[in-house]
Amino acid sequence: MKSTSARLLQLLSLLQLRRDWPGSDLAERLEVSPRTVRRDVDRLRELGYPIHALMGTGGGYRLGAGAELPPLLLDDDEAVAVAVGLRTAAQGGVAGIEETSVRALGKLLQVLPSRLRRRVDALGAFTVPMPGRGPTVDPETLASVAGACRDGERLRFDYESHDGSLSRRIVEPHRLVSRGRRWYLVAWDTARDDWRTFRVDRIRLLTPTGPRVPPRDPPEQGVAAYLSERLSLHMWPIKARVRLGMGAEEAARGPAAHYGPIEAVDENSCVLLCAGDDLRAMACYLALLDMEIEVEEPIELREEMVALGEHLTRMGRGREPGA
Repeated sequence: MKSTSARLLQLLSLLQLRRDWPGSDLAERLEVSPRTVRRDVDRLRELGYPIHALMGTGGGYRLGAGAELPPLLLDDDEAVAVAVGLRTAAQGGVAGIEETSVRALGKLLQVLPSRLRRRVDALGAFTVPMPGRGPTVDPETLASVAGACRDGERLRFDYESHDGSLSRRIVEPHRLVSRGRRWYLVAWDTARDDWRTFRVDRIRLLTPTGPRVPPRDPPEQGVAAYLSERLSLHMWPIKARVRLGMGAEEAARGPAAHYGPIEAVDENSCVLLCAGDDLRAMACYLALLDMEIEVEEPIELREEMVALGEHLTRMGRGREPGA
């Protein structure tokens, strides 16, 4: 039989793996009696771990949140992942947590085994952080939105759109998505009766939160695909359809897929749906595609492509010698 201390560590590790554990399952995993499990749970409670008893057939246990943070058990990969995450957080993105992240990282590195510390140090030594630019997210707002997603509570907030206009929104939050240095909330907008995305740095929460609501089925294509589609198409004023001279599967593996969704037409062609707020910029990035393309609409983008081609031709000729 394992020593008491080793068994307590294994029990604690099991309790951290999932939310609820029947007592019989714990006894089976630890290869002890249910009575021994009860005694071990009492010992962990004496050490400060808030373990709650569950009612029902056979009973069970749940590791809850306490007034103080007790020690956590992490396996090797989890410890390295936390350390790398703290290094990334120290570089910004969420306002006000850079110094806190550095302090937490220092504490973690102090207790990491040497084999793991070398892995973390190698990542730090051979990666070069590049300071990002752009808005940062308030950590309290981020935590409040995440909590509302978890608890299924409606959110009320004032929202500033990309053109600076303000609106009052009431939403049913579904998921937070991190994309680069920005955070987005995917939520059901009750006034528009549809899914919408919101940049968290533009959200100003209003209290209290709304009532709890039953969860909705997520967008059909999935949260990540929905957000990508919203960012590439719906948020921009100029929409375009561009015929590509290749099949949809081949185009989806190439650079065109970064500009928007691709619709199949036949074996040798497909349509790229893209959007933007500047015709010249759209003409420039479409010109970078090394393939046969034809702008179907809008006509203004076709004209801009022609003007860009003439401009590049003049630049390419340069001045004649002696001119």
